[in-house]
Amino acid sequence: MILRHLVSVITLAVVPALAAGCAIPARGPAVPSSETVRALPLGISNARFFADDDPAPMIAEAARAIEREREALRAAGLPTKPMPPASFLAVSGGGDNGAFGAGLINGWTTAGTRPEFRIVTGVSTGALIAPFAYLGPDYDATLRKVYTTIGPERIFLRRRLLAALFSDAMADTAPLAETIARYTDQAMFDAIAREYQKGRLLLIGTTDLDAQRPVIWNVGAIAASRHPKSLDLFRKILLASASIPGAFEPVLLDVEIDGARFQEMHVDGGAIAQLFLYPQSIDPDLLAVERRSQTAFVIRNARLDPEHAEIERRTLTIAGRAISTMLAASGYNDVLRVYFLTKRDGVDYNLAYIGSDFKVPRDHMFDQAYMRALYDYGYQQAVGGRAWHKTPPGLHTRRARLQEAAAVGPGPARTW
Repeated sequence: MILRHLVSVITLAVVPALAAGCAIPARGPAVPSSETVRALPLGISNARFFADDDPAPMIAEAARAIEREREALRAAGLPTKPMPPASFLAVSGGGDNGAFGAGLINGWTTAGTRPEFRIVTGVSTGALIAPFAYLGPDYDATLRKVYTTIGPERIFLRRRLLAALFSDAMADTAPLAETIARYTDQAMFDAIAREYQKGRLLLIGTTDLDAQRPVIWNVGAIAASRHPKSLDLFRKILLASASIPGAFEPVLLDVEIDGARFQEMHVDGGAIAQLFLYPQSIDPDLLAVERRSQTAFVIRNARLDPEHAEIERRTLTIAGRAISTMLAASGYNDVLRVYFLTKRDGVDYNLAYIGSDFKVPRDHMFDQAYMRALYDYGYQQAVGGRAWHKTPPGLHTRRARLQEAAAVGPGPARTW
């Protein structure tokens, strides 16, 4: 009893002293709540949109994209009526499970059925995949390299416990920032700008932690701005989208309002949604263009069935398991949300995910052996024509079963 009391006294005395000696990381002033929408990174008016805000700016950007697409078709001597079919790709978060999406995309190229996407969206690890998927097969080799050769030392550096407790995350993500910079060079950024001018969109999701709001970054517009700091902003957006709150450092983005400088704190877009196609507030009919066939491809870099484990009666173990369970449920709900959105808007829905038949164990996060096996699994799923499902698992209706069996969509669709 005396020893226990002594430990308590020492703890109460030492911990505050340690806290006093560990300064909280500094940051600039946050954007006032009333000015969130007015804050413009690099002064680019269409650099981003708040997914929960007035959809008018996003609809206007979509309309401009369609006009650019028409101009590109005319320049190529191709007809603009009817508009050609459009394919969308949404790539979810999932950490090292992004190896599945990388393998699937490259296998899709080998199968010869991979379309050119009008819109590509990405969140977290999906944000890292999205630029490669957007730019097409020329970047397949780089995508494979990123997801089959990079280990944890190229992603993060663990901090000591006390340093982590009094800092902004459990790990330092300087290695991930360096990895992103290595593979997102000026040539890639210029290529994104050129594709944007053809009417194609690359959209990345982050979470504005100060405002608690989902942000959709219009990467093509940022690239096309030619702002001298635009490439650095692009890299920070990718880093922010992959920054798991608490585990990885948040990313501070500089913005200005009427000449006053502020900083926004951005983290993993998966804190709000682990994948997105387009905001549900957007009414495709508002674009007032003729019908065109549209197809959505959704890559969920995770399993959608429960993963059983025997959990010890320890606080951190229980809390960690509960969080992973909530994330799994959230990811499945995102898959359902996009499914019902496509049904509302008449878009053909196709979903790929890690099946229960993948059995390779993972020794640790970003285990190269695990990632290579998962890459190969995704690759073979695409090459073998087994990747795509017409409905999320567990959503069993007669119509859904018929669509799954026939592997056909609902027919002509409205445009976004």
